[in-house]
Amino acid sequence: MTSAIVGYARTSTLDQMAGLEAQLRHLEASGCHRIFKEQLSSVDTKRPELERALDYVREGDTFVVTKLDRLARSISDLVKIKDRLLAKGVTLKVLDPSLDTSTPTGKLMLSMLGSIAEFERDIMLERQREGIAKAKAEGKYKGRAPTARRKAADVRTLRAEGKTVEAIVRELGVSRSSVFRALREEKAAAS
Repeated sequence: MTSAIVGYARTSTLDQMAGLEAQLRHLEASGCHRIFKEQLSSVDTKRPELERALDYVREGDTFVVTKLDRLARSISDLVKIKDRLLAKGVTLKVLDPSLDTSTPTGKLMLSMLGSIAEFERDIMLERQREGIAKAKAEGKYKGRAPTARRKAADVRTLRAEGKTVEAIVRELGVSRSSVFRALREEKAAAS
């Protein structure tokens, strides 16, 4: 059985198409025969394509990502993934910076860079919390933008007026699923 080079690409949001396309180009250029991709935040508890990729790889394969932050959300997450790959006899390769866990130096660098990345993220989140606290204290913090859920009453009113789902979507600027959710919740509350 021949070994495979398997890639994994991830962006945090659907808006990051250019970032996903760049990752796919790099993975293809590095010889990946199969690439798993998804567009969701690494803080999401489930990353189905990552799970599929980790289940797919076999002994002797190489698992490739463009950057560490595309793979893991923390050093403990990185260690779990690395250990899972190691148990299957799979090498982890990171393209930027160039790391290969088939070498002792690559293993060391992976651990060090993972720790640094987690530290940087923690510092960034701490600064963000401090900035929000300061803005709140100065009365400048507005909070999250209104969500579709806050427009549920408008959805129900427009539907009662006989408007179609498509018309409600256009008028309120919400998704079809938000309209259906608001209508379902109304129906459930009435029962």
